Amino acid sequence: MAEAMDERIQKIVQDIITDVEQEHKGSRITGHRQPDREVIIDVIHAIQAVLFPAHFGSKRDISDFAVKYEIGGLLEQIYTSLSMQILRALRHHPVYQNESKAVRREKANELAAQFIEKLPTIRAYLKTDIQAAYDGDPAAFNKDEIIFSYPGFYAIVVNRIAHELYLLDIPLIPRIMSEYVHGKTGIDIHPGAAIGKYFFIDHGTGVVIGETTTIGDHVKLYQGVTLGGLSTRAGQGLSGVKRHPTIRDNVTIYSNASVLGGDTVIGEGCVIGGNCFITRSIPAHMRVSNPSFHLEMRPDESVLGSSTEYWSYEI
Repeated sequence: MAEAMDERIQKIVQDIITDVEQEHKGSRITGHRQPDREVIIDVIHAIQAVLFPAHFGSKRDISDFAVKYEIGGLLEQIYTSLSMQILRALRHHPVYQNESKAVRREKANELAAQFIEKLPTIRAYLKTDIQAAYDGDPAAFNKDEIIFSYPGFYAIVVNRIAHELYLLDIPLIPRIMSEYVHGKTGIDIHPGAAIGKYFFIDHGTGVVIGETTTIGDHVKLYQGVTLGGLSTRAGQGLSGVKRHPTIRDNVTIYSNASVLGGDTVIGEGCVIGGNCFITRSIPAHMRVSNPSFHLEMRPDESVLGSSTEYWSYEI
């Protein structure tokens, strides 16, 4: 019985190996190593420790002088790990996929260095996001609570990291990052989305922000908001096309509202009410609501009897 099972396993292994070798045109499988998801997640955590050393840095009690060396060590670690993962990811880049490993390695090192230089800018944007969360949420005890525990803020942290990698035209890695935080928070922000300063996602679960979305400054979203495309029926034919909305400055969008389409622009200062479904542009400083809902309260006659008053009204 054991021998029969061993033979079946060996056959399955051989079938898989044969298929993988055919997929990679007969070259060595180890020559096609993909980016390592766990290493990329570790890079996120290391970047988080660099951006917020007082919150996610060393757990040891060290001096301010030593913190400088710790941040320097983390930056070296980020650079080394990210360079290797970019090297692997460039096999998926149309320009570099057929280049030699030496050429790809040089490009990977250059891209990793360019990303490292963006970290001060990322931190500057995140400071505005923390302020927006604190100003916009009366339940926020202090800013440390936001940094440590708000899922909306964590999703924004990872998005701002992934977005810079996306702008550097690095394959796979930005999307691995965004889908990791999607799984952790329930917030789905494509790394291609361009998001301004003072961005706040309140509660956050179920928020979806598509690849070509543009969001201005001082924008606030509540749970369940979708900034999406009207249709994906054309599939890859829509690649590179602006298919998600533009949200101008100082806009608030309440829970479960959907704003769809690449030509849809929500003007500055608009307030979009909950459950609205929008596929056309809204001029600036409009308050948009959906008045079609009907609420009704009727008594439980088995408890209260049939004479109890009830009410009904449109909202």
